[in-house]
Amino acid sequence: MKHRTTLAVLLAVLAATLVGAQNAFADPGDGHGKVVFVQTNELSGNRILVYDRGHDGQLTPAGSYATGGNGGAAAPGTESDRLASQGSLAYAPAHQTLIAVNAGSDTVSAFRIHGDTLTLLNVVPSGGQFPNSVGVHDGLAYVLNAGGTGTVQGFRIGQDGLEPIPGSTRSLGLANSDPPNFLTAPGQVGFTPDGRWLLVTTKVSTSSIEVFRVQGGLLSATPVVNPSATPVPFAFTFGPGGRLVDGEAGTSSVTTYTIQDDGKLADPQSQSDGQAALCWIDRVQDLYFVSNTGSNTVSSFRVGPDGRPELVAAVAATTNPGTIDLVSSGHFLYVETGLTGTVDEFRVDADGTLTSIGSVTGLPPGIEGIAAK
Repeated sequence: MKHRTTLAVLLAVLAATLVGAQNAFADPGDGHGKVVFVQTNELSGNRILVYDRGHDGQLTPAGSYATGGNGGAAAPGTESDRLASQGSLAYAPAHQTLIAVNAGSDTVSAFRIHGDTLTLLNVVPSGGQFPNSVGVHDGLAYVLNAGGTGTVQGFRIGQDGLEPIPGSTRSLGLANSDPPNFLTAPGQVGFTPDGRWLLVTTKVSTSSIEVFRVQGGLLSATPVVNPSATPVPFAFTFGPGGRLVDGEAGTSSVTTYTIQDDGKLADPQSQSDGQAALCWIDRVQDLYFVSNTGSNTVSSFRVGPDGRPELVAAVAATTNPGTIDLVSSGHFLYVETGLTGTVDEFRVDADGTLTSIGSVTGLPPGIEGIAAK
């Protein structure tokens, strides 16, 4: 009897261990939950579509919410990349807030998130023309306005939504139209992980990465302008130690940089994926996935200890036409395709490849902006 009792306890412990291991694989607790948000960017009325993520990674519709503004299209307006940006839909986890740009209305919307339900908090002027990207850090949000000279505008994130920060507007000094040309519009605004710097990519306008110092919620009067190592810096994320990992479309390259104490970028290390128009980038643990809109493919990279990007798979997966923005959730990656209006679903494999697990179809063409909780 004693041996049977001992065996039963061991089996129970083993079962609990296996369940824990399975749960850890299904959702590694990497800061994401199980909800994915997609922005429709419709010219006649922007919406946020909410999807629940199953354990198998497939997405199930859970609601549709009007933003109170209109989507927009960069000129000439027929490309898959209508907002010409990364980060047009941003999740602020500290405040359970989702922030969406309304490029056609020059406004920004804030939603409170309750599980997979959204509540619209407020809609505020973006502080410029054609807002196309949002960067968040703790209780701060900075909106990138791509039209005209290009500006960034600061907001506090509060219980009632977004509150403009007086005196926070900074000009990028560009010479763009409104709506902007999708090649010359600035591509992304975002904070460094420690919140000390705010970065903006300018794409073809100046092929530079502009770095503002952040102090007390306000930015330095002017940015440090850093020429990119390869042409057309578009979208970025960060690696270990806060190293900048930038997608540069001109040669379809990933370039990494260190950010020095004076805001200058140093030690550039570049690697091309051999595809066409590498623009968007997202990090999944130690892998970096990029969308190649000219090739309808996704590539994967790792970053070595010396900061050098290492191409893992030139074609980690093929997608529907018009590959654009992408986001990770657990061990899964979701890729928007602007031309066909789909969200392609993939499982992330340890070897840097992606296994297709389906697609969400029937979305309007021109969708742009995706986030996960």
